[in-house]
Amino acid sequence: MTEDAYAYCATLTRDQWAWEFLRRNPGYRADYRRFIAIWAALEADYGAPPHRDFARWKLDPRAYGPLPGDDELDAARGELCTVDDDRVLLECWMGAKWGFYKFPLDPARAVPPLPDELSWRPPPPAAPRPAGDARRADVAFDLSLPLAPQLEAARFRLIGRAAELRRKGLAAPTSVANQRARWTRMLQLLDAEAAGGSLADADAQLLREAKTMAEGGYLDILRLADPGKDVQ
Repeated sequence: MTEDAYAYCATLTRDQWAWEFLRRNPGYRADYRRFIAIWAALEADYGAPPHRDFARWKLDPRAYGPLPGDDELDAARGELCTVDDDRVLLECWMGAKWGFYKFPLDPARAVPPLPDELSWRPPPPAAPRPAGDARRADVAFDLSLPLAPQLEAARFRLIGRAAELRRKGLAAPTSVANQRARWTRMLQLLDAEAAGGSLADADAQLLREAKTMAEGGYLDILRLADPGKDVQ
């Protein structure tokens, strides 16, 4: 794909960036193919919403998650659409598995979803960065002493540490604005590999990071401070 094919990345919001990586996730793509085939079969038998015969639809075992061959979903991951016997409707099961509330979107769609098409569930807490990670800062407090001056000292220490990281070329804190060019390149590499193109050796590490983003790192994007409407 040409550089112009990624011009849309210049205006992606935080939530749209998360989708761009998720839709390149092989697992999500496979799940969507299975899901939409079942959904189409259900619509053929009972009609399409909002005119479907839901009384008959909900009696069909195909209307509930998990997908055939998949594990049961841990209901603690978020709100689930259940019926009287606590079974989870298939479309909601898909959303809970991949981290969103709305109806599952086609990963092959040509344009990013609008705000009313995709609503992300709150991501689980991030794992602590390992000791020695450049972006990790441990601050000790003495609870026998007043907290206010300790908090102020910690604030200045963290601000100074963030400035030091920026001087070394590391984004601190990470934001949609300072990651946009890097994420765009990641998408280019994922698409190039999927198309069977050859990649330069220098791109190998970034491609590995891009795959990590698609496999679950997209949830890290949702932990950023940028609200969904923030385009910088």
